[in-house]
Amino acid sequence: MTVGIVFDSAGTLLKTNRAVKNIKSETLLNDSPETTMLTFEDPDRILVLLNVSSSGMMKIPPEKNLSTYLKEADVVFGISCGRKIIDAECVGKILFSDPVCRVADLQDVIKACWQIVSKEAESFAMNTGVIVNLRTNEIEFTLAAAGYPFPGVREMISTLHQKGVAVYIASGDRTSKLELIADRIGIPRERVYGVATPVTKARIVTSLKHDYDIVVMVGDGINDLSAMRAADVSVLTLQQKGERPEALLKQAEYIIDDIRDVIGIVDKFNADDE
Repeated sequence: MTVGIVFDSAGTLLKTNRAVKNIKSETLLNDSPETTMLTFEDPDRILVLLNVSSSGMMKIPPEKNLSTYLKEADVVFGISCGRKIIDAECVGKILFSDPVCRVADLQDVIKACWQIVSKEAESFAMNTGVIVNLRTNEIEFTLAAAGYPFPGVREMISTLHQKGVAVYIASGDRTSKLELIADRIGIPRERVYGVATPVTKARIVTSLKHDYDIVVMVGDGINDLSAMRAADVSVLTLQQKGERPEALLKQAEYIIDDIRDVIGIVDKFNADDE
């Protein structure tokens, strides 16, 4: 029996810390929420990842308008998730024309995230982005997220490979960051899918079902729900602390507290096949 496993990244393979700033109130949110949950609270919100260097952003004058900088620097962006299917042109119009958000608003979340994560890990991968609102045509939040592998992730991936399991990553995170993570934990880069929206994740899972007898989706958030529904087996991990929607809890066939428990689930497939 052939098995393929698709892992989400942030919150699933990686312990993730986030910093979020509300642009209107000019405040950093306490106990920064999981960004996909924050996005899904409003049907008009779209989570957008920015292809910028976090350290490079700290060198930009803080009072500069963020949209102006993004346009001048020709910054590439990717749509991570949202409750609506929307094209990049609509998002780009908001991203490159918002008159309020400043570079300082992005710098604030980067600094806050650095302070949190540097106390826990020597090396980590960071993503930066914004949440735009299609109804109000504005950048509503800036955000930064930094993650590093949960204990034993590399060993778990190695064990799965030894068992003949094909391991993939499908995540809303930037592809370049995911490839660095994949190198670190032992997943081939050709099995990495970045800036994957919920719909894209589901399509990836469906496509892999043509290649494997069983396809497993392992995730931790609402943006993994469609992919879980498309998979033969769905696994919800609660290792990253936070609330989970009822629909996610009901969909999961397995609920685990440690990502390494995936090995035991795979072993059950092998036992059933004997």
